[in-house]
Amino acid sequence: MIPFFDPRPSHERHRQAINGAVLRVLGSKTLLFGQELTQFESEFAQNVGVSNAIGVHSGTDALQLALTSLDLGPDAEVITTAHTAVATVAAIRLAGALPKFLDIDPRTCLLDLNRLEEAITPNTRAIVPVHLYGQAVPMDELLQIARRHRLAVVEDCAQAFGARWKGTPVGTFGDVGCFSFYPTKNLGALGDGGACVTNDTVLAESIRSRRQYGLDATRHARCEGINSRLDELQAAVLRVKLRAFPEALSQRERRAKHYRDALAGGPWDLPLETEFAQHAYHLFVLRCHDRSRVIEALDSAGIGWAIHYPVPIHLMDAYRSFGDGPGSLPETERAANDVLSLPLYDAMPDEHLKRIIEILRSLA
Repeated sequence: MIPFFDPRPSHERHRQAINGAVLRVLGSKTLLFGQELTQFESEFAQNVGVSNAIGVHSGTDALQLALTSLDLGPDAEVITTAHTAVATVAAIRLAGALPKFLDIDPRTCLLDLNRLEEAITPNTRAIVPVHLYGQAVPMDELLQIARRHRLAVVEDCAQAFGARWKGTPVGTFGDVGCFSFYPTKNLGALGDGGACVTNDTVLAESIRSRRQYGLDATRHARCEGINSRLDELQAAVLRVKLRAFPEALSQRERRAKHYRDALAGGPWDLPLETEFAQHAYHLFVLRCHDRSRVIEALDSAGIGWAIHYPVPIHLMDAYRSFGDGPGSLPETERAANDVLSLPLYDAMPDEHLKRIIEILRSLA
């Protein structure tokens, strides 16, 4: 059996450093808001290239806290994609805003920026571009539109740590960048975790306060907040993995290139690598001409796979009222019917990669 994802090889590779980090935390007697978090926030901010990083409990919380801190106002519309993890839209609703769905560019599965301006209404207050699968949204073009209409921009970078647009890391273009450290992510913790990054000191202080009930240094709640802490154990492990990240990203890129070279010309479309984007390959996603046939072959060989995402969010019961029903986002709906994610992670055994390619090439 070849799993879609297996955390064990990576943990084994860093066993000594991870064990040392855990023991260091247990010996410190501080499990929350200690030196590990402070150091991780500083190191992560330096890595991304911003002045502030704020550790939180999850990527979903990061988005919610970022949007709440922007104080968008009542009935604020936030433009985003329906072809994403439901967490993106859940966070918009948790922040009290209204999602407005925009269709995707079929070449990249990212927001179709050619349709962005026509989607803006007098109630639009923000845009949440999702750097899906590790592919960067063209942020210079998006920011031109956002600035023209005085809209806030919160980048969903949950799948894109390591991705760049024109050499600049994603998460640094908008007002706030939001990252997830869920175990499957490019920089994964041993449980949930997330972070907001920003160069805006006022926004950073608001997010820091709101992640712990809106409290200030005197334990007085100056604004409403939530409980969203990145604990010391996760921060310590993330520090280990952050130091090892350049090599981990290189391994992802190497495996993605192997896929691309070996699977070219098959009954699928490969991920598009655009001219100015450095793809971080959180996921390697095919657009299959006959997905059921590919799945059948993988299942028969005991190879794991996933679909990101099988049901567009505007067609889900919880969010149907915010969309315009079936057929309203044709490219999004088409993608839901043909995307297929192959196993890809930095410590994935080479023999697994070779076997997957062998099975898929038999379909060509």
